[in-house]
Amino acid sequence: MAGVVQFIKESYEEMTQKVTWPTWGELQNSAVLVLVASFIIAIVIFAMDKGSTFVLDTFYKSLSN
Repeated sequence: MAGVVQFIKESYEEMTQKVTWPTWGELQNSAVLVLVASFIIAIVIFAMDKGSTFVLDTFYKSLSN
């Protein structure tokens, strides 16, 4: 039990004194960056999905004729 208490004390000390927390502005910039990157990745995946659907539909329609 003493080891758990020591771990919690050391964790608290590290989180309050040794960690460099971002400023509010840095946090906002990072959030915007993640949002934009996620949107771009979503668009790329959407385009790949639509492209592969078009190619496969065209291929299957050519087999049925």
